[in-house]
Amino acid sequence: MYKYFPHTETDLEQMLAAVGVDSIDALYAEVPEAIRFRGDYQLPSEMSELEVRQLFEQLGAQNKQLTCFAGAGAYDHYTPAIIPQLLQRSEFLTSYTPYQAEISQGTLHYIFEYQSMMAELTGMDISNASMYDGTTATAEAVMMAVAAGKKQRRVLVSETVDPKTVAVVKTYAHFHGIDIEMIPAENGVTSLASLRSTLTGTAAVLVQQPNRYGIVEDYTGFAEAIHEQKGLFIMNSVIADLALLKTPAEWGADIAVGDAQSLGIPLQWGGPYVGYMCCTEKLLRKMPGRIVGKTLDNRGQRAFVLTLQAREQHIRRQKATSNICSNQSLMALFVTVYCALMGKQGLKEAAELSYAGAHYLCEQLVATGHFRLAYDQPFFNEFVVCYDGDLDLLQRRFIDNGIFGGIKVAPQQLMLAVTEKRTKEEIDRLISLI
Repeated sequence: MYKYFPHTETDLEQMLAAVGVDSIDALYAEVPEAIRFRGDYQLPSEMSELEVRQLFEQLGAQNKQLTCFAGAGAYDHYTPAIIPQLLQRSEFLTSYTPYQAEISQGTLHYIFEYQSMMAELTGMDISNASMYDGTTATAEAVMMAVAAGKKQRRVLVSETVDPKTVAVVKTYAHFHGIDIEMIPAENGVTSLASLRSTLTGTAAVLVQQPNRYGIVEDYTGFAEAIHEQKGLFIMNSVIADLALLKTPAEWGADIAVGDAQSLGIPLQWGGPYVGYMCCTEKLLRKMPGRIVGKTLDNRGQRAFVLTLQAREQHIRRQKATSNICSNQSLMALFVTVYCALMGKQGLKEAAELSYAGAHYLCEQLVATGHFRLAYDQPFFNEFVVCYDGDLDLLQRRFIDNGIFGGIKVAPQQLMLAVTEKRTKEEIDRLISLI
């Protein structure tokens, strides 16, 4: 019946006896009968390769492809066609662990390059390789900061951090005994006065740049105030924006985290993405994950090796800084190839196009007389506007005409994002539908 299962009936009987039950069903006795599935799975019969391909093409054709003006942490950037081809080269596309350097040079090499690129974009000393996504990277940073702070278990989080990220941070914090307190926002930005009044006894402060509303915040004075109280400054950023914006290091951050999806990774229905984490050299040994270094072998040839990774990650897991060590790095390779193809100038040009497109869209929306900026603050490629009509009806009109017209963030508020992929013609078409 289960011809691909390795266990014999005797094996099953021995395992059941070991756990003290007499049947497979008894293992699930605590699962209420009302939610247990007793029917047959509706699986199709066997198919040839051609038939399977045709089936998935038919399923894919049911998806409606929209022109995307939405963001909120995931952005529709261009993916150069060469990236998927390079990812499939044998020296990269391997399941073999990078711990044995002599047969993992391709993997170790691109991880080293990834670290170098992330460190340069953030301005920080050290980068690891890599994290699952931006939200879990941020939660890991909070735990890392608390571990570094030793006695303090209180972390302040700005109200201008993406709610999805805050939710993940709170989940991690709850199970690690960390207290999360929110810093109020004023006119869409973090209140420095509120921060200063609550800093005592704080392990770390978490902010976002650009923030949840797309606003580019001025964090002048934040690092000084936080460091004066012996706390750490954590900054979450959309990394593609750092091609033009002031880096976390320039703001005085101790830990820089976020999602690297904006470096050419397709939206692909929400993942997989890749989180980055960079920090100052002082925090190196508190950082989760692995770090690859460059050296010379006994013949004087360049070689790449795992330079630092705590043995607790694999052996004494309860003492590990994190169990992130199991992370695959295929998406880290993806953004490494993207950055190498784009170069410094290419990254800047993509960011400039995104910035210019967003400001053009905003100007055109305001010019209709039906919209106004929700916050009088500088923004990058994403912004929130207030609409004087039926927002739900407007968004349905957009979708009926093939446009994903932003995200409703409040009853009368719409958040829109523009990337280098959006043309003037697409923006003008969106405006014409209003």
